[in-house]
Order: sequence, then C-alpha cells, then structure tokens
Amino acid sequence: QVQLVESGGGLVQAGGSLRLSCAASGSIFSIKTMGWYRQPPGKQRGLVAFITSGGSTYYDDSVKGRFTIARDNAKNTVFLQMNNLKPEDTDVYYCNTVPPTSNYWGQGTQVTVSS
Repeated sequence: QVQLVESGGGLVQAGGSLRLSCAASGSIFSIKTMGWYRQPPGKQRGLVAFITSGGSTYYDDSVKGRFTIARDNAKNTVFLQMNNLKPEDTDVYYCNTVPPTSNYWGQGTQVTVSS
C-alpha cells in the first residue's frame, strides 16, 4: 500500500522560503507523475505543480517563477521549493499522483505566510 507523507511546512514571513518534502512508500513512485496540491479554506484542492517521471514540469500561473518542483526517484521523494512566499500561499499542501489517487491523500503540511 502506498503512503505519502508531507513535511516541511511552517510559519514564514512574506518574501521568505520553505522547502516541502513528500516521502512515498512503494515501488510505483518512479513511474508516476507526482504533484503538489493545496486547499484553501472552503475550496477544493487545486494543483500547484507537477513533475513527470521524465522530469518535465508544470506550474500554476500563481506560483510560476517562485516555486520549483523536483524529485529524487532513488529516495522516492518529491520536493517543492517555495521562494518569495506571499500571504495568499497560506494553505495546507498535499502531494499525490497526477491525476490524484483517492486513497493516497496524506495529512498534508500547513504553510502559513504572514504579511
């Protein structure tokens, strides 16, 4: 059974940086497109960025130029480097496959950006 565990969130001032990590169990990780999602209060989770097994990346316009997604297949880990954070980036961040697999959702990691 695949488990995804997110970490690295926290409280940071606007303009600061955080690096999120998502550790995956299971051997399927290296062949899957992996993404980071976030869920604003009262709204559905939305895709922030993804990275294919071959390393191609996609970013939502709201984070383009500020966030960088990367993966280490040997360690079954996907990262999200977040720079120049803004208060509107405050959310719970989750990782999952793209498209998402319903039973892979983890607890997420809270990112709070103060103004």
